[in-house]
Amino acid sequence: MSGPDARTIGETSVNIRLKPRHAHLCDFKGADDTVVDRGIALFFPGPNSFTGEDIFEFQAHGGPIILDLIVEACISCGARLARPGEFSERAFLNDKLDLVQAEAIADLIDANSRQAAKLALNSLKGAFSTEVHRLFNAITDLRLYVESAIDFPEEEIDFLSDGVVDGKLNRILDQVKQVNHAAAQGAIIQEGMNIVLAGRPNSGKSTLLNALAEREVAIVTNIAGTTRDALRESIYIDGMPLHVTDTAGIRATENEVERIGIQKTWQAVEAADRILLLVDAAEFQQHNSDPLTNIKHEWPTFFDTSSLQNKLTLVVNKIDLHPDFATSIANGHPAVLLSAKSGQGLDTLRQHLSEVMGREQSSEGQFSARRRHLDALERCLNYLNAGKSQLQHAAGELLAEDLRLAQDCLGEITGKLSPDELLGKIFSSFCIGK
Repeated sequence: MSGPDARTIGETSVNIRLKPRHAHLCDFKGADDTVVDRGIALFFPGPNSFTGEDIFEFQAHGGPIILDLIVEACISCGARLARPGEFSERAFLNDKLDLVQAEAIADLIDANSRQAAKLALNSLKGAFSTEVHRLFNAITDLRLYVESAIDFPEEEIDFLSDGVVDGKLNRILDQVKQVNHAAAQGAIIQEGMNIVLAGRPNSGKSTLLNALAEREVAIVTNIAGTTRDALRESIYIDGMPLHVTDTAGIRATENEVERIGIQKTWQAVEAADRILLLVDAAEFQQHNSDPLTNIKHEWPTFFDTSSLQNKLTLVVNKIDLHPDFATSIANGHPAVLLSAKSGQGLDTLRQHLSEVMGREQSSEGQFSARRRHLDALERCLNYLNAGKSQLQHAAGELLAEDLRLAQDCLGEITGKLSPDELLGKIFSSFCIGK
């Protein structure tokens, strides 16, 4: 229990006076004043408690009936059931935690791998918050310098063109990019990586999905265009979640239904964390001397678009039918040669996906993150880049405004500037009470 009456209600239930921060073995009474259990009771006076308020804690035996009787007794004395996430919400409102740390509690509870648990614990201990506060303070320092230049235009020195502002702004941009990269990695490990299988019809996408899932998830036929809609399956590699989407084969078609499916394919590709572009080894066997050049020519959208090529892995399928296919096809580009049907090369693909997710990286210095954090960091970067453009035109007032907006984005992450609607949405996703 947390709140100003927690001690009074708790001590009524155990019928003894508790010494703060000491464990007491005592009887727990039900609403009808009969003893329902014997266990440990503790009292933590605020503000030195998790929520910052008085907290009374019952450590009872774990039977659900016993716990219900204890809760019933407390409610009969004036307590009420906690809303989802209310304990963490009160800790946040009383400045015991910032919003990132509060969310890390839920992430730690929901962690589905050891790596995810470690990163959530790092965030709970303040690793992510420290980085955000460091960025916030750096922007504050720069804003002071810029606004001083605006307030004292009669000074002979042009503060905006002396190189100091540009140097500080560039350092902040680099730091935000580093934090954004770490946050993106943390979000992938916490929430799972979204992987999209793309390629031409009959390139083996559905067969590969079935092989990764180790069961028949997708229908596989020799008829081109069998897959018309996106099919999503969640799998685990080394205990980490991957959400794999099989998509309609990309080709020119007059079939309206298939064309809609191909549009959904491109939408999935744009939103993916990782794209596996499947190509049939037979298509490029005649270009064995330089197969990658031909593949790039066939798929310019993937290889020439920076937002796609940075998250692209080339998968050459059906190599069991072409054992002499060039093994140096990647030429520095991430590539895996496999046979989805026979299973050859599947372990190599799993290892590659594990490494992309950060399985081989140390969790030291990393932290868990959520998609809303990434959105805020991206907007912060956009405002800082806009400010850099304003600096080049000596528009000090506009630069100062962009810096303020960038700070607001960082404030959203830790909760300094979060609206009530956002707070309600965040804490409602917690388990009951905690």
